[in-house]
Order: sequence, then C-alpha cells, then structure tokens
Amino acid sequence: MGLPDFEYRVIKPFENFPIIDFSNPEDERKMKEAIAKVESELGKEYPIVIGGHEYKTEDKITSINPGRYEEVVGYASKGTKELADKALEVAWETFKEWKKWPAWKRAEILLKASQIMKERAYELSAWMVKEVGKNWVEAWADVAETIDYLEYYSRQMLKYAEGQPVHQIPGERNEYRYIPLGVGVVIPPWNFPLAILGGMTLASIVTGNTVILKPASDSPVIGYKFFEIMKEAGLPDGVINFLPGSGAQVGNYLVGHPKIRFIAFTGSKDVGLRINELAAKHQPGQIWIKRVILEMGGKDAVVVDETADLEAAAEGIVVSAYGFQGQKCSAGSRAIVVEEVYDKVLELVIEKAKKLKIGDPVEKENWFGPVINKAAVEKIMGYIEIGKKEGRLVLGGNYLGEQMKGFYIEPTIFADVDPKARIAQEEIFGPVLAVIKAKDFDHALEIANGTEYGLTGALYSKDRSRIERAKEEFHVGNLYFNRKCTGALVGVQPFGGFNMSGTDSKAGGPDYLLLFLQGKSISERII
Repeated sequence: MGLPDFEYRVIKPFENFPIIDFSNPEDERKMKEAIAKVESELGKEYPIVIGGHEYKTEDKITSINPGRYEEVVGYASKGTKELADKALEVAWETFKEWKKWPAWKRAEILLKASQIMKERAYELSAWMVKEVGKNWVEAWADVAETIDYLEYYSRQMLKYAEGQPVHQIPGERNEYRYIPLGVGVVIPPWNFPLAILGGMTLASIVTGNTVILKPASDSPVIGYKFFEIMKEAGLPDGVINFLPGSGAQVGNYLVGHPKIRFIAFTGSKDVGLRINELAAKHQPGQIWIKRVILEMGGKDAVVVDETADLEAAAEGIVVSAYGFQGQKCSAGSRAIVVEEVYDKVLELVIEKAKKLKIGDPVEKENWFGPVINKAAVEKIMGYIEIGKKEGRLVLGGNYLGEQMKGFYIEPTIFADVDPKARIAQEEIFGPVLAVIKAKDFDHALEIANGTEYGLTGALYSKDRSRIERAKEEFHVGNLYFNRKCTGALVGVQPFGGFNMSGTDSKAGGPDYLLLFLQGKSISERII
C-alpha cells in the first residue's frame, strides 16, 4: 500500500516554493526573456487531447490578451458532446489501470512535474501575464502555488495510502483503506488558471481517479501548458483528458452525465449552484450519488478597529481589494472601519490607491492591470453606476480601455456605503471597494457577517480580547489578523469557505484529498 521505507527517507518535508518580487536584476532579466519567448509563440492553435490522441475542431476558442485586446494569445479547439462522450469512455478505460498504480508511483509523477514547473516558472508566469493580465508577482505566485500543490498532495497521498488504524478484535483482521471514486470533470476558473486548475486536477489524479479537464475559455492556453507538463512528467495517456469547450454545452453535459462520478468546480455562485442542482438530479443508469466539490465566491471584509496600526490597515485594504484588479474570490471588497478612525483610514486608503501604477503588466512597474474581458468590463461598470447611487464615489470609476487598448478600469472606492447596499452584498469581481462605517467593534463584526458568503476576512486590531472573539464569531473559512485577506499558502492556510462561498473544501489542506477518495472497511476472519 505505502511507499518503501527507502523512498520515505529521500523525500524531504514539504516547503512552500518561494515568491520573488523581481527586485533582483537577474530575476528581472529572466522574466523579460520569458515574455519575449512567449510573445514569439502567440497565435498558435491548441488541440483537444483525449487518451493521447489530438482532435482539432473547426469551432475555436480565441484567447486574447486582456491588456492588449487586439493581441491573440492562442486558439483552442472547442469541444463537442461527441468528444465529451469519447473522453468519458477513454477516462473510464484508463481508470481500470490507473487506480491500481501504487500511490508512490502516482506521487512520483507529481514530483517530476514539480521539477519541470520549477524550471519553467518564468515562462509559465509570462503566459499568465499575457493570457489573463496578471502582474509579474501575481503570475509568479500562481506558478508557486501550483508547484506547492504538486509537492503537498504527493506527500499527503503517501499518508492516505497507509489507510487508517482501526480497533482489532479477537479472531479477525480489520483494516480501513481508501480507494478512488472514478472519473470526474474538473472545471476551473480563469483567474488562477494554473494554480486552481492544477490543484483540483492534481488532487483528482494523485488519489487514483481519471478526469476530463475543461479549462476556462479565457485561459485555455495556460491549461494546455499544464497538460503538456504532466505528460512530460510521465503521466499515462487518458488520466487527464484535455477538453476545452463552453460551459453551457460541454460543461453542463458532463456535469449531468450519468457516468460522471464527481465534479470539482471553482467559479461564481450562480454557476456553482447550477452545477450542484444538475449534479444532484439522478440520471437513468446512474449508480452513485455524485460528489460535488465547490468553491464559489465571496464578499470579503477587512475590519479595522480604533486600536489598529492604521497605516498597515490601509495598506492591507488596498492590497486585498486591488490585487489582480479585485478578480479573486478572496478579494477584500469591503472595508469596515469603526467611526473613531473611519475618516483617517479612508484618507490613507485613497492616498495609497492613487499610487497604484496602471498599465500593461508586461512592464514590471505596472502593478495594476486589466480585467479579464469585455463582459467583465460591462458587469463592473454596471456596478459602478449602482454604486454612485448607493455611496459616495471618492476615487476612480472610469473605464480606460479606449485610450489604453485593453480592459482597464480604474481602482474605484465608494465611501459611506450602507451595509445592505448591493455593492456591499454582491460579488463584483473587479476593482471596486465599498468602505463602510461601523459604530464600534460589535457593529463591525455584525456587518462583516452580514452577507450570504463566508470565504475570507481580516481584522486589524491590537486588542487581544477582540482577536480572540473574532476567532469564534467572524464566520469565514479563512480568517487573518493584522494582514491582508488574500494570499493563502498551500499547507499553511488551507483555503475554502462557508455558506454561499462553497463546500468548505479546504484546498491545500490535510483533508482535501479525502474529497476524492472513499473509505473501504475490510474484515477477515482468522481461520
């Protein structure tokens, strides 16, 4: 079941892959070279791959650079229901053998992929700069998180391969082991096009399952790069089947299919609820209850009381709200500040947000880049118009796309927002911050908990009693004190939320792989 003793000794304890800030000239040089390399490869076509066979369709997904919307990153063949059926057939056939692989051999492939990814970290970062508009540091962090998943889940699987101890009784030999589920569909988002795509896929396959991977339509090229690396690392054909396609057609079809055993999804609340509903409906010929693993969204709050370090709090609010243009489910889109320090904190937040350098993230100095596409622009600008009626616009609010030839929206701040306003309740997924005044700490905590979500939250305070109380009463899956509410590290801060933020499937945590396994109790009478 487990790894030989010799192998255990050569695997070092897990460590997070380091984040670099590119202040080192050598790192900057390597990143510029990687961007130039990626630019020389723009516009290529990427196939569907099922069981090692490539399929090209006439209908393509066109991936464009949101920072320069006239630049095509690549073209991906768009999947069909017929190809989805083919992928299911191949995945189940492959599962028959893959599930028999010892855990250490599956883990070994992940560790090989980790090494390849470390060697290609600059290049993969450059692809994310181009395809989704991440700045250099955000892109590198995405790669680092994927490497962490490769390293962490490989080690976790070795533990689960040993099973769990159970009580023994006279005359019997009892054991408890874990077995894989079967074939699943992985539906990742575009905002962490390598890390979340990789995290859900790797958890699926290291546990012995096979998958159909449907990358987000805004980031199929990065999805293909991940697929390439896994193949290079020695992953057998058919374990991951790469099938780009529309969510409405291929995605819904697979989620509802009776031969799908599990669905791993990260995305919006509305889509997640639709997947949950569709997966719950029993289909003719379906012999299991599908397992659904959902991470959906958030309306996350950074709370500041009168004892806090206000400079640090303002910095944390800005980074939480505007990291990757607010396009994170963990983004701190609400700042809840007690009235005693409200004006000062608001002043500091505006001052710091004004200093953010907006522009094409191919340039290192441009920390604040574009939003993902035209539909996102329309949605965000719609919320900004709503915000003008619900709060006081104190910064930003403009679309800069016409002059910048990319999907750029200014960092936007609304002050004096009612806690029940739409911009304080609904996930905008863009660079819009609602600043809310609380009467005191009690009121601030009440406001923080006053949404349907429960993903991340932060409290800036020097009051130990309030920190301890927040640990009990601030109802979020990831709670931070005196730091930003984004940037969870694999193995350090397992990530996932409550309520409408999902199924609290703590990615990067010690029990995440259990979601892709099922327990089997075995008892043998001794004769």
